[in-house]
Amino acid sequence: MAKIGSGSYDINKWLYGGYERDVITCFYGGPGTGKTNFCLLAAVSQAKKGNKVIYIDTEGGFSSDRTKQLINNGNGKGLDSDGVLRNILILRATNFKEQKKAFDDLLKNLKKEVSLIVVDGMTMLYRLELGDARDKEKGEIQKVNSELARQMRVLAEIARKQGIPVLVTNQVYSWDGKIGMVGGDILKYWSKCLIELENDKGRRFAYLRKHRSLGEKSLGFQIWNGGVRKRGWL
Repeated sequence: MAKIGSGSYDINKWLYGGYERDVITCFYGGPGTGKTNFCLLAAVSQAKKGNKVIYIDTEGGFSSDRTKQLINNGNGKGLDSDGVLRNILILRATNFKEQKKAFDDLLKNLKKEVSLIVVDGMTMLYRLELGDARDKEKGEIQKVNSELARQMRVLAEIARKQGIPVLVTNQVYSWDGKIGMVGGDILKYWSKCLIELENDKGRRFAYLRKHRSLGEKSLGFQIWNGGVRKRGWL
């Protein structure tokens, strides 16, 4: 199969089957737009099938309670939540050096049974490292950018050569009234699918900005106990 399910019927329908296996899909948007929920939902969908998921968490957004809620579709106890959770390998990082190590560990732990890789917070630690680099000697900024590019290249090669889908989340910044992605062209180049998420006073929207076979379009959605679903007003 060329795609994996998102864990949401409405998102699958919107993307004509889900996320492509051989590319990086990047979710970007401000805080509270739903980036982590999209990632958790896809991770749970694969873990429930008995597949292994590697989840690199750099922002502390992974919640076992929320994950168990998604495992049981927002209801009370049902499935063996702990058993499903064991299929999700969590790699945590608190600085950019640890993020680099997490990627090195990723390559060591990558096995055939892994069906999804998630990097929740691709650029938060990069952004902090970049700020520190500006106060050091020349060339440090280039080193930081080169490391981010290396990590994205690693993910892209894994997706393309091994058919393992990769989901990453990214932060945004505002400049002169325009919204830009942190990491700029590095993230845009290596991500073949770009999905912008927006939270407008509780009204959430997903915008498909880049895709190999689909045109730009939007979806109004809501986050509920069981996951993500389409809103009726769009």
